[in-house]
Amino acid sequence: MNLGRRLFLDLLFKAVDLAVMVASVLLAAGTPVLQLEPDSLLHFELRLKVSYLLLFILLMAAWHVIFEAFGLYRSRRLTSAREETLDVVKATSLASAAMLGVALLLGIDLITFRFLLVFWVLSTALTILARLTLRATLERFRVRGRNLRNLLIVGTNARALRFAELVESKPTLGYKVKGFVDDEWSGATGFRGTGRELAAGLGNFDSYIREHVVDEVVLALPVSSHYAQLSQLLRTCEEQGILVHMLPDLFEVRHARLKLEILEDQPVITLRTGAMEGGPLLVKRMFDVTVSLVLLILLAPLFVFVAVVLKLSSAGPVFFVQERVGLNKRPFRLLKFRTMVQDAERLQPALEGRNEATGPVFKIRNDPRITRVGAWLRRTSIDELPQLINVFVGDMSLVGPRPLPVRDYRGFDADWHRRRVSVRPGITCLWQVGGRSAVPFERWMELDMLYIDTWSLWLDFKVLVRTLPAVLSGRGAA
Repeated sequence: MNLGRRLFLDLLFKAVDLAVMVASVLLAAGTPVLQLEPDSLLHFELRLKVSYLLLFILLMAAWHVIFEAFGLYRSRRLTSAREETLDVVKATSLASAAMLGVALLLGIDLITFRFLLVFWVLSTALTILARLTLRATLERFRVRGRNLRNLLIVGTNARALRFAELVESKPTLGYKVKGFVDDEWSGATGFRGTGRELAAGLGNFDSYIREHVVDEVVLALPVSSHYAQLSQLLRTCEEQGILVHMLPDLFEVRHARLKLEILEDQPVITLRTGAMEGGPLLVKRMFDVTVSLVLLILLAPLFVFVAVVLKLSSAGPVFFVQERVGLNKRPFRLLKFRTMVQDAERLQPALEGRNEATGPVFKIRNDPRITRVGAWLRRTSIDELPQLINVFVGDMSLVGPRPLPVRDYRGFDADWHRRRVSVRPGITCLWQVGGRSAVPFERWMELDMLYIDTWSLWLDFKVLVRTLPAVLSGRGAA
């Protein structure tokens, strides 16, 4: 793509975003106009033009700066529509918060909660719609061979070839593989077998990009063996203003995802394991708080009934409180209705020889410490309900790996088991709906890893829906 076309698209995106912002302000400000008497309409319009001019100018400047900060005006060919949508939501939310701050500082009474809500909804929805429309339009042009960017791939290994095949299989990205750059090496037979040809060697990379149209460069060489050459290639691209992508192979990781972050002027590579992050995690926490609070209120009569029955049926407290291992190994006090005799934990060492569970956990199908009322509470899973308090205060989630006692956690003989504490523990999980105590320990741990690696709000919903039948059937309860 030539520079003129890039500048045109940049201006187009900025103009559309500003137009959406202006329309959202006018529509949001128009909501009180609809309630005004006809003779006061002129007064409102004059007040809007004079009193709010400063706010409007500041908002336009802030809108541009915030969108720029979220990278919404850089090339986003390799960014999915979902990622761009999330960035738009973040940008419009921050802009709305900035508007509120300015309004409070200047004492502008137009900026009410209703105005902000209408503005945020309109600006977010319209910006997303505009972005998706522009994205779809550009993709149509790219499929037809327009608006293409020449891509030069440095490296001829399997990763380089896979990347080339990937971008060529997605014509909507608008990339044309210009060629490959590398020196001859022992493993190049696979590359030669593809019928592709080298555009240049590493030694004349700078002269090649000096004489040819190259928009972007992908570095696919292994860092460990080509550090000095990669540093020189990066400097060359930096000098000529060429966009560079790098296929990271710094570390041999199986589950962690790499993300580059900037702390002031210091680049930081972050390796994140698991899928729980970002906005969906905030939604999960809000859902936990709301549902746990509602259930605690609705179930209050049941709590009182169970407390009375426990007090009348056996000696001991109503609640069983035990230290469990929580998020990132932080201990917390888990609450359950007491189902065993008093001092049951003190009696456990004498029963270790009767343990029926595999792995480090302790389970006995007909545990002699369980009371008659306790057996009923366990069979119906009512004993777990006080954990809604743990959910409300943030120690647990509705869905997540079950929190283990400190004794069981210390018995782990494989470090990968400990990855289950990288997320907040839950009341129910895949193990809970899959058979509970009937599931072998290793399979239990595998289900927890599956939950962590594939987590989504939809998965939580499916687990919650499957929990009720599992509880009613009583399968695996112990």
